[in-house]
Amino acid sequence: MTKRMGALLLTLLLTVSLALTACSSKQEPKEALKTAAANASKLTSYEMSSNFTINELSYKPGDASQTDPSMAQFMSMLKDAQLNVTGVYQSEPMQTEMTVGIELKGDMGMTFNIPMVLTKEKMYVKVPNIPFLPIPENIVNKFIEFDLKKLAEQEGTEFNPDALDAAKTQKLSNEIMDAVLGEYDQNKFFKNLDTKDAKLPEGVDAKQVVQFSVNNDNVKEALTVLVTKALPKVMDIVSKEEYRDMLQLSQADIDKAKEDLKISEADQAKMTKDLDKLKDVLTINTFNIDFALDKNDFPVYQKMVADMLIKPEDTKDEVKLAFTGSNTYTKINEKPEFKINIPTGDDVITMEEFEKMMNSSYGGY
Repeated sequence: MTKRMGALLLTLLLTVSLALTACSSKQEPKEALKTAAANASKLTSYEMSSNFTINELSYKPGDASQTDPSMAQFMSMLKDAQLNVTGVYQSEPMQTEMTVGIELKGDMGMTFNIPMVLTKEKMYVKVPNIPFLPIPENIVNKFIEFDLKKLAEQEGTEFNPDALDAAKTQKLSNEIMDAVLGEYDQNKFFKNLDTKDAKLPEGVDAKQVVQFSVNNDNVKEALTVLVTKALPKVMDIVSKEEYRDMLQLSQADIDKAKEDLKISEADQAKMTKDLDKLKDVLTINTFNIDFALDKNDFPVYQKMVADMLIKPEDTKDEVKLAFTGSNTYTKINEKPEFKINIPTGDDVITMEEFEKMMNSSYGGY
């Protein structure tokens, strides 16, 4: 009996130790996001999958007699519309391939996919077969080659490979996210979610899930922080030489933007007054952004969920908007497996050849 009790006690102690170790590996929500942002710059390759879906989009005029059938049809077409992107990326040598899928619902529903390949100096876009665009059969499924250096010269600008550098773009977005989210109060806007409650997609193994949330109670503070604190910090980041050159912005442009962001006491008072009225205009049912981190603190999944009702102050109109968006990253820093590869031979036509083939098919028009 003594040995059995000893074994049970040892098992219990080991279980508690493992549980404490697992809990201690989690960071405070804001600190976790800072770590994830720093680690994102270490990504040298990955597979990604993104989705953006409009779950609800409707417009109801205050005066029923002003209902516009064409507007209703347009909104019906966009409702449940989806944008899907799947792709593979590697940093060295730089190569990205992706397939952009667009799916529209309603009476004019259609689905088409556009494969793309991007290298340091060239971009290839596959010509899709789109029902309402009468593209000649001999062009469909060809890859149009864009020489980015040549295009820059034709436009009288200097070719800037950094503008297409996914690693630098990722680094910039991470710095901006870190600066923006860092200005928000952790207790009011952030929380850790139990990974079991986060509704993560199959295959995403997360150690920690952090949620940033805005609601009717804190939206005024959220917008005030964005305008008065976060955006000025974003301007400081963009003004760094590496990003300024990448975005092809002059210091004069950035200085002007900084000046425009400065708010006088009178402007501050007016903004406060306008934000006080916001509760009568905007109802936020849901606005959450979830960030999932894996065991290496890489940001492997992000999801945004929004559901809002907008009532313009000077009318009785109503606009309902709800959407979801997500990004999933897998096979991080593993050897990439490209499916499209860089097009060659008869599969490739230049932009000039594409224009000639289109003109000859339509009698020069």
